[in-house]
Amino acid sequence: MNKIGNLNIQFVAGFGPIVADAEASRKLYQHTLGIPFKEENGGYLHTDALEGVKHFALWPLSQAAESCFGNASWPVGIPLPQAWLEFDVDSVEKATAELESQGYRMLIKDRKEPWGQTVTRFISPEGLLIGITLTPWMRKQK
Repeated sequence: MNKIGNLNIQFVAGFGPIVADAEASRKLYQHTLGIPFKEENGGYLHTDALEGVKHFALWPLSQAAESCFGNASWPVGIPLPQAWLEFDVDSVEKATAELESQGYRMLIKDRKEPWGQTVTRFISPEGLLIGITLTPWMRKQK
């Protein structure tokens, strides 16, 4: 990375939503997605068991709307996302089916993007735009 002034960012050290409904968030991230959390006093859930973030971007809302709805306007009645977060999985189709069985409403399902990524998207309880993805170029070569 390029150093700018005293800033020399090496990697994303952490990311997570700020939750208003702790139980709804725990249901999604721990019980449905299977992320192993440790719990601290006050209900602070954390983990160091996930591999590092592979991609960080400032995604314009108009582009997120285009990706989910096919036009540059975010629909009224669907909460505006406060951030985006993508989880790469073994099977987007199986993960999508599991999320739907848990009651989550998908914005798009199992779509192959022009750049080769397969993605399902939905809004989390905290208002994050969550992507369940298969991103071939980010996977370790065996």
